[in-house]
Amino acid sequence: MLNGDIQFFIEKLKRTVDATILAHNYQSPNVQDIADFVGDSLQLSIKAMNLTSKIIVFAGVYFMAEQASILARGKTVLIPDFNAKCPMAAMINPEIVRKARDKYPHAPIVIYVNTTADVKAEADYIVTSSSAVKLVSQLEADTIIFGPDRQLAEYVEEKTGKTVIPIPPHGHCPVHLKIKPEHILNLKEKLHYVNVAVHPECLKSVRRLADYIGSTGQMLNYVKTSANKNFIIGTEIGLTYRISKECAGKMVHPACKDAICINMKKITLEKILRSIREHVYPVKVSEKFSSKVMKILERSYELLGVEVPWRRS
Repeated sequence: MLNGDIQFFIEKLKRTVDATILAHNYQSPNVQDIADFVGDSLQLSIKAMNLTSKIIVFAGVYFMAEQASILARGKTVLIPDFNAKCPMAAMINPEIVRKARDKYPHAPIVIYVNTTADVKAEADYIVTSSSAVKLVSQLEADTIIFGPDRQLAEYVEEKTGKTVIPIPPHGHCPVHLKIKPEHILNLKEKLHYVNVAVHPECLKSVRRLADYIGSTGQMLNYVKTSANKNFIIGTEIGLTYRISKECAGKMVHPACKDAICINMKKITLEKILRSIREHVYPVKVSEKFSSKVMKILERSYELLGVEVPWRRS
């Protein structure tokens, strides 16, 4: 079946069954194009919560669909490929968090949103890449436990001046570690008047070359609002498609063309069609973990001084 035919059937079927498709910024262009909303993981989960649709198809990796299930209570959340998992999220488990708490009983535990629900449930606070620095800076403690991304922990330590202990010691995003300083330097030699924006999950040596460091949503906004016309984007290549699509007249270059998340790319149009048609694969988080995670998220929003999204309704 041709892509155009698949897109037609997806559009027709999703209206029939009252489904909404959410796609992460790292999805393939044709998946982003078929989605009703494209964005960061937590942003999309909050969107899922506010939608009237009964069925949410989450084109992302498993922890994202799990997160949407926690927030979008009463809705059916589907992931088109059950094996689309985040390698970094798999590097940490509840036992690692509990051992860190025993070892550093007075240190708050801050867990990155890129984790499974059972890990989030062990945290004191939950952060995104865009909120990590601000939240940690608000904590009274001088020593913080942070997991699972070592690079983000290092970045938070640099920006806050606190001691940030990564758990596990070498947790990382394999995709962001593919981006090397030489990729940036080689591109800067070829391009003129170019600005560099990178994700904080990148290596420190890469971050040092950046004009801007931020989440995928923050990088998109940076390009949109910048007076410059030429950018190197240091993250998974899917974001360059969205930026190019939404920022007419701006030239966007991926820092590394090999920065591809194969797990994100497991989501295809064919799998989305099957997901809607056959209601596969449902993602449901137990009440035990859901209620804990919701409370920790509320505590995190309150510390950030941000209105808790689900209290607005």
